[in-house]
Amino acid sequence: MKYLISLVFIFFSLAVFAEEMQVFELHIKDHQFSPAELQIPAGTKVKLLVKNKDATPEEFESYELNREKVIPGNSEATVYIGPLDPGTYGFFGEFHMDTAQGKIIAD
Repeated sequence: MKYLISLVFIFFSLAVFAEEMQVFELHIKDHQFSPAELQIPAGTKVKLLVKNKDATPEEFESYELNREKVIPGNSEATVYIGPLDPGTYGFFGEFHMDTAQGKIIAD
């Protein structure tokens, strides 16, 4: 019986690790986010790879997502978000708030 329980646990663990987290890319260029609207699945934790293609730093910030991350110029950073309820979640670049605006749409 212990052997069977161990096998079930091992298979369950492997299935969890085998399920890869979805990765979505968000680019910063000319102090703007691209895409300005990013769709992700609701109810799932995702990895957001933010690539800053500008020479100056920018900040990915969202009050609704409770995230704040500075991305130095010509570099990238990872931000984990979710699982989210269906809806729209705004984000912005604090260093260029007039142009760096976007939305994440969870559906």
